[in-house]
Amino acid sequence: MTPQEETVILEAREILGRYLNQNPVIGNWQAVRDYCAVTVRGEVERFHVLYLDRRNRVISDEQLSVGTVDHVPVYPREIIKRALMLNASALIVVHNHPSGDPTPSEADITMTKEIQKGCKYLGLTLHDHIIVGGGQELSLRGLGKM
Repeated sequence: MTPQEETVILEAREILGRYLNQNPVIGNWQAVRDYCAVTVRGEVERFHVLYLDRRNRVISDEQLSVGTVDHVPVYPREIIKRALMLNASALIVVHNHPSGDPTPSEADITMTKEIQKGCKYLGLTLHDHIIVGGGQELSLRGLGKM
């Protein structure tokens, strides 16, 4: 990637981030997907959580873990603990597949269900788990996997 391309990506991330901080993310899933496509990418797996307020605006976008080319450690307890610390009402989890194929693995689906169970128990809403691949983002909710 050229320095000019990196600058464009940083500017796009900033613009999309400002938009998501001012407007409810649930009202514009395309903006969420665009933001994730620009933000959660790379040559190793990265796991982010978008913590949302009661109006579904982003309180914080946090990278919780960085892994290897085909694995990232995720701890549902830490995700939920941080949500409570931020007084979040809902969240969207996001990670990338450096291979370019955003198809969820069984581990992705199992981990999502664990997070969902913990959220439900504590009155939080897990809106979605988005997997970013090469030029495509998949929603586990859209796939009926949660």
